[in-house]
Amino acid sequence: MPANFKAELVACLGQPVAENPTGVMQEAAFRALGLDWRYLTIEVAPDQLANAITGVRAFGMRGLNLTIPHKVAILRHLDEVAPDAALIGAVNTVCRQGDRLVGMNTDGKGFLRGVRIDARVDPKGKKAVVLGAGGAARAIVTELALAGTEEILVVNRSADRAKAMVDDLAARTGCKIRWQSWPEIYQVPEDAGLLVNATSIGLYPDIGAMPPVDLSCAQPDLLVCDAVFNPPETRLLAAARRRSLPVLDGLSMLVHQGAIGFQLWTGQEAPVGVMKQALRKALGI
Repeated sequence: MPANFKAELVACLGQPVAENPTGVMQEAAFRALGLDWRYLTIEVAPDQLANAITGVRAFGMRGLNLTIPHKVAILRHLDEVAPDAALIGAVNTVCRQGDRLVGMNTDGKGFLRGVRIDARVDPKGKKAVVLGAGGAARAIVTELALAGTEEILVVNRSADRAKAMVDDLAARTGCKIRWQSWPEIYQVPEDAGLLVNATSIGLYPDIGAMPPVDLSCAQPDLLVCDAVFNPPETRLLAAARRRSLPVLDGLSMLVHQGAIGFQLWTGQEAPVGVMKQALRKALGI
């Protein structure tokens, strides 16, 4: 059999991307399974996205990840968008299917896998509080709604943004979703089963910041989740641990959404443990 020196390519497109560690875990997964694949982290300015996608098609690349600021702008450059990604209104993963580029969103699915697998919690029938109304929040709220969460409360500083998101998702999913403006300090209610920080509060380098929430009334099994992965032990999670509440860090969401993407691209089950270990090593934790 003749030698084959051709590597399959996937990439992350964004601006900025220098501190995005996704490639570390994907490259580790490729090596673990003996796949001759490469993951490229590429900085692409907004006005160059169309040209970048032309290059993706020309190079025959197998897939993409999209990060800020391309998750919404990518929609008009794709041949197809999965129904749940269309519902979210953003794409973070693209798969090549023949000559077609198909957009998907694995953010919320990754979060949900972490809740079920790592935290061993089923969100069905629970009441959830989601802090924030940005892209991550929309993906998480959508997947929680589709998973049968009884009620979701969105807490956000911008009332207009929260109302627009909640009205849209409530109508399209049939889930009971409410919103409220963020007070000076938000008191987490006794009946909440999940609390999710879907904001960037506490993200490196602002590691000393914590969402202004009060956990004093939380039930003992409230699962406190943070979408921030760097640092994985945010001040919110540390505060929850001091009250002996179960927690789920942002590394869980990052790894599981990456594992879903890996399987979509390669058709093989992702080595989640290898990916998580590589990510922890890269982040020095």
